[in-house]
Amino acid sequence: MDDVKFGEILLPGDEDTQSRRKETVRTKFWPTFRKAVRQIPFSRDVVAAFYCTMDPQTPTRARGVLLAALAYFVMPIDMLPDVFAMIGFSDDVAVLSAAFAMVSRHIQPRHYEAADRALADKPEGMKTI
Repeated sequence: MDDVKFGEILLPGDEDTQSRRKETVRTKFWPTFRKAVRQIPFSRDVVAAFYCTMDPQTPTRARGVLLAALAYFVMPIDMLPDVFAMIGFSDDVAVLSAAFAMVSRHIQPRHYEAADRALADKPEGMKTI
């Protein structure tokens, strides 16, 4: 995903960039999440952020920040390869934490409710949360 640059990871980007990121996040989120769920201490927040980005009522800037962070999360290449046990997702966690701090007020109860339903269903391949 060459539209996301390391130095610009939390910038929301223009409409075209957001559209590309949204499609990437939509298709790659669940497979990546299943691999990382045990290494992310706030998995409910990550799933709520995913639903927040898909919500057309979310302000554009907030959606852009979350899409940039989630795009970094699903990218196959990042600063620390995700295949390293225990530390592989630490950079992703840092980026996601920064994004949440910036836009947490826009992640609504309905996004958490959707996250709770998704996590209760435990998508195939996901064991315990």
